Amino acid sequence: RMGMCLIMLAAITATVTASAPQAAFQSLLQSGRSLPPPPAIQSAHTKLLWSAMPRPRSPAQLCLRAKADVKSSERQTDGILDGVLLYNSMSRDKELFVPANGNKVKLYTCGPTIYDFAHIGNFRAFLMYDVVKRWLTYCGYDVDHICNLTDVDDKIIQRMQRDGVSLKDLTNKFADFFMEDLAKLNILPARAYPRATEHIDDMVEMISGLVEKGNAYEQAGSYYFKVDSFPDYGKLAKLDFDNMQDGAGEGGGITDSEAIEKANSRDFALWKAYKPDDGEVFWETKIGKGRPGWHIECSAMCRRFLGDSIDIHGGGVDLKFPHHENEIAQSEAYCGCEMCKFWVHNGFVNINNEKMSKSLGNFLTVRDLLKTPLQARAFRYFVVSSQYRQALNFSPEALAGASKTLKRLDKWRDRLTAIANDGGDADGEGVSSLASKCVSDFEAGMKDDMNTPRACASLFTFVKATEKMLNNDKMGKEGAEAALETLAKLDRVLGVYYEVPGMEEEAKSEEGAGSVVIPDDLAALLEERLQAKSDKDWGRADEIRAEVEARGFVIKDVKGGASELIPK
Repeated sequence: RMGMCLIMLAAITATVTASAPQAAFQSLLQSGRSLPPPPAIQSAHTKLLWSAMPRPRSPAQLCLRAKADVKSSERQTDGILDGVLLYNSMSRDKELFVPANGNKVKLYTCGPTIYDFAHIGNFRAFLMYDVVKRWLTYCGYDVDHICNLTDVDDKIIQRMQRDGVSLKDLTNKFADFFMEDLAKLNILPARAYPRATEHIDDMVEMISGLVEKGNAYEQAGSYYFKVDSFPDYGKLAKLDFDNMQDGAGEGGGITDSEAIEKANSRDFALWKAYKPDDGEVFWETKIGKGRPGWHIECSAMCRRFLGDSIDIHGGGVDLKFPHHENEIAQSEAYCGCEMCKFWVHNGFVNINNEKMSKSLGNFLTVRDLLKTPLQARAFRYFVVSSQYRQALNFSPEALAGASKTLKRLDKWRDRLTAIANDGGDADGEGVSSLASKCVSDFEAGMKDDMNTPRACASLFTFVKATEKMLNNDKMGKEGAEAALETLAKLDRVLGVYYEVPGMEEEAKSEEGAGSVVIPDDLAALLEERLQAKSDKDWGRADEIRAEVEARGFVIKDVKGGASELIPK
């Protein structure tokens, strides 16, 4: 019988890898479970994964791997850019990204706790989500994005009591501020921003189901997830239980009463029984009077809006444990299937090489830091052009450097726009091939786990080459148009060209500061100096330079024999 089983497995494998009918794919993919590829279709790398994975598993992962191995030409007929790699925190490796349902991508991301302004460290995560969504959309995917808002927890209750305001008034205020800041940074909106307080019934349903399945228990009116009931607990964070501190699963500590109530120190709260300190924040439900724990909120809202299984879950690296680990445990225990295929986490933002956080008091908010449209755009560029998984050290000098980079891009685009609008004598030969290489290199960088430093380097290689053409009067109308089209295409991912909302007056001031009126007599002197240089009258050229500098301007000679005046 063992021999017969092996023959049948070989036959199934051959059928899937050779023909892989679409109907079979859809049927198996909808199961939501996973299985590593059998030896017939695995690489040396996947052999190691195969040997380390537990069994039994379903055929779904086999279909995912087979689908990933479809030839590029076959996948590109569907309008999808193939070969996209993403780093998966679950496997701690770059993996070929293939969504479970064709070109549809389900993306869930953790939003802010709306009791205060989000700081720029938080916005690194929100900008990372934006790049993920923009890049996958660029690749041809239809991304369905949900981002939650946490509007009930201990910090919110403490802030309510401090300020003497209601839960609704406090959270509505900071939710509005958050949306304004998203727009200021050109972050594409999610389909929905569900709030925890709007989905109490969904959470109660999950908690009740977990109790029925034996994964949760009630004690003194509170409900806890039984970590020992989920054998895979710790698979995301690769936990060392022997050295774990009591209460580590709570993400911020537990009270003495909760420590006594819990059957195991590793168990975490799903529902917290009402205490007088909670004031008006409670719900009367079939499981009792109280409020939800932090982790169950995301599981319930993710399931409500995107279903039992999603393609990508994003968040800061600090959410990997306990929050995301606990999400996995309660969601998979309840649904019986893999919650998420790809876990994507961004690194911290540091100030003076120290993690930025509200608890340390070293945080900066978007509205405190970014006072002009250029600063807003520069901060966006500073973040999105960095390697998202690495720690990012913020400083005023770093923001100034990003501003300088954008000024160069703006000036380059303005010069191209002038030629595209007015035409030119040059033919701009070679721009098309430069643009094609730029796009190809940009996409290659982005395919490699959204390597935006590499992708941006390709853009500036293109900028440098076309600047040389501009300086030598070799850029024509068609070439300028091709260069502008290339910039617009790449900006679909980078998102640095936009009108910053709420900063109209600052934009006018910024434009005015950049618009310097050159007196007619100085302009005439500049023309005279150009003629003196042409006549090799170096003495007169130097005299004019000195006279111009005495008037508060500097002469900058540029390639092609031209000169320009710059205020000191």
